[in-house]
Formats: sequence, C-alpha cells, structure tokens
Amino acid sequence: MNMELRYGESVTLEPLQYTWCGLDDVYLLSGYELVQTEDGIDTIIHDIDGLHRAIGECLVEHKKALNGKDVRFLRKQMNLTQNDLGRLMSTSDQTVARWEKGEYPIPGPEETLLRVVYAADTKGHVNVREFIEELRALDAPPKEKMVFTDTPMGWKAAA
Repeated sequence: MNMELRYGESVTLEPLQYTWCGLDDVYLLSGYELVQTEDGIDTIIHDIDGLHRAIGECLVEHKKALNGKDVRFLRKQMNLTQNDLGRLMSTSDQTVARWEKGEYPIPGPEETLLRVVYAADTKGHVNVREFIEELRALDAPPKEKMVFTDTPMGWKAAA
C-alpha cells in the first residue's frame, strides 16, 4: 500500500514497488499517480512503454546476473516466444522455459548473448565487442533493487 508523506504543504509518495511488469525488484520514485475511483485506489503509470525500455536497459547494462523473471521480461519486451528466443540462441524452447521458471540459471555465454540481442533489438546496431567489454568492465556490486524516476527526458534509473 502506498502512502502519502506530507512535509508542510508538499506531498510526496513513498516509492512504489512496481510488480506488474513481472519483476519483484523494481521501484518507482515518480511517474505515477494514485487515483481514487469508486472501486478503490488505482495506480496510473506515466509512459509505461518508456518505463519498460528503461527497465530492460537496466537489466542488460548492469552486472546483476539475470534470473528467470528477468529473462522472461526481456523476451516479452522483444515480442519473442520461447521458441523464437531459443532459435536465436541455438537452444530449445524448453531450455528457455526452464531458465524462466528458475529451474536452472541461464549459463554465462547465453546470458551475454541475451543481453547483446536485447541491446541490438532496442538500440539498433550495437558494437558487440564494445558492449561485451563494457559489461566485463563493470565493477560495481549488483543492485538489489532497480529504482526509476520519470524525468523530462523519459524514465531513468535513479542514482
């Protein structure tokens, strides 16, 4: 449940855990409204497509190992079936399904390939060598939560 936090006349909302995308570790600092309806309180997310692009970029450009829910999110963002993704990665749809269910982790080379495929799908041409080197160069510990804020330039990962 989200609560309003009041400081004098200003009102801010506590971070919203955004689980509707299928991930448990996404939080929004802004870019949403709570609206009272006759059925209760509804949450309105601004520019949901932009938010999902920002989440995908955060997943593929950070050191955190991808889990099954991350793999499913990225696959769905690319509008691929498990069979489509399996064919792209030279594996079976059943293997993709097992990754997504968390039955076993996505192996390192396949995880890197998924990141490259997603980056190419969303950004167009990607220098694969540079992208992989950037991933390897990341030395920050993986984040436990992904926190986003809506800015005039679109959704961004919060510092």
